Amino acid sequence: MDIKLTHTRLLLDEIEACRAFYKEVLELEEVVAVDGIYYEFLAGDCRLGLYSRELMAGVLGTPSAASGDQAALTFQVPDVDAAFEALNAKGVQFVREPHDQPAWVLRVAHLRDPAGTLIELNAPLQSSA
Repeated sequence: MDIKLTHTRLLLDEIEACRAFYKEVLELEEVVAVDGIYYEFLAGDCRLGLYSRELMAGVLGTPSAASGDQAALTFQVPDVDAAFEALNAKGVQFVREPHDQPAWVLRVAHLRDPAGTLIELNAPLQSSA
């Protein structure tokens, strides 16, 4: 399967404090800033994302109180639906099946590894033009 780790996303309750830490203390270059919701930093060949735990719970379709996720590994694939079918055939259980996240301009699906780590598969949404 053609899969590439692109981001490690921290899921946070105190997103602004962490933003200040990564930006001002570690001096990572901030490349995306959506105030109070999402920040992204260059971290070598990967990117570090900071995202609201409550909003991620909404993406997963779970109550925010039930979301104990601390992080998500984000992998880009050529086709989310094809990756879903291939992994589903191997018995992988998905947290949420493929769906569009228009605000992210991505098609995504979510699953967990055997240790419970949240994994996102994504691909850019196809332009309708």
